[in-house]
Amino acid sequence: MKTSFRRTLKTACAATMAAGLLAFGVSAASAHVHVNPDDPAAGGYTHLTFNVPNESPTAKTNKLEVSLPTDTPFNSVSVKPLDGWKAELITTTLPKPVTVAGTTVTKAVTSVVWTADDAHQIGQNEYQAFSISVGVLPDAGTTITLPANQSYTDGTVVKWDEKTVQGQPEPEHPAPSFVTTANDAAAMAPTSSASATAVPAPAAAKTSGDGGSTAGWFGLAAGLIGLAAGVTALARTRPAKGK
Repeated sequence: MKTSFRRTLKTACAATMAAGLLAFGVSAASAHVHVNPDDPAAGGYTHLTFNVPNESPTAKTNKLEVSLPTDTPFNSVSVKPLDGWKAELITTTLPKPVTVAGTTVTKAVTSVVWTADDAHQIGQNEYQAFSISVGVLPDAGTTITLPANQSYTDGTVVKWDEKTVQGQPEPEHPAPSFVTTANDAAAMAPTSSASATAVPAPAAAKTSGDGGSTAGWFGLAAGLIGLAAGVTALARTRPAKGK
């Protein structure tokens, strides 16, 4: 009995440890550099916020480099100031000229680099948000991938550059990305269409008016009938002449 009890206890402990490691693994995998656009509408501008957690138990994050697309380059890039971090925009010649908003672009900002001073490095159990404003965004449905390199004070560099494939497990180091949506004009189209459909409203009002007129005629008829009934009753109550 004692032996059986000990085996059961060991099995339970092993299962508990496995569950704990699995939970830790899921937690670790979910902590990665990702990007949040505030308005991904095509043809417009958006603020991109990169959330960067520190994943090292011994070192601090002191540098972040984000690569911007060259096949659909942005013709405008600006950085939101961040205390303790120096931002640098790197402009390079594109592999081939690209037309953006009707203008041929041969050079563009292709990366943004943030470097921290000693007092503002990202420590254990900390994260930092880095923001940039970019535009013009390409056509709706375009996936914009923004690979990032995260550097640590011990010399380690983690490359967040693996492509995420729909229907497959997320890679260990996925590249930050987002998909553009329909532009504002297209988004307004259904509303305009709905308004156009609602144009026959005057006809509806006319129908309502006819209904009101019909109800009025019925009311008038009922009033006349009531008046006739009153006159008849009055005539019956009056004594006839000669009696």
